[in-house]
Amino acid sequence: MAHEGLSNKQIVLNFYRDVFNGWDISKVAEYVAPGYIQHNPTVEDGLEGFEKFISFFTSLEPRCEILRCDEAGDIVYVFFRCVLGNGMVNKVMDMYRVENGMLVEHWDVVEHDAAEKERNAVNENGIW
Repeated sequence: MAHEGLSNKQIVLNFYRDVFNGWDISKVAEYVAPGYIQHNPTVEDGLEGFEKFISFFTSLEPRCEILRCDEAGDIVYVFFRCVLGNGMVNKVMDMYRVENGMLVEHWDVVEHDAAEKERNAVNENGIW
């Protein structure tokens, strides 16, 4: 197994390094299980559904800056700033269930155009 000995958190961090920031679609199958369950209504279930999504997503030239990442058993949470090639900044929280070293389920919350919202904030706490 490619991820043997790694924590669930480290597997997810490696996934972001290789796929989301490395734009290496060929590595998706090393991380995503064939029966991957997707809770984002715009992405199809399964490995092929995720590969279809990531092909499109990497064409947007994302750069994901992970701000927080933690695990609780088989669940890994990732909070990050995602800057697309066109300059749009999104605030994202992803949650994965990891089983036998593979990502098997995913949930997310995405706040689009976060930079604009931060500029118009009614407090000085920042959004990150």
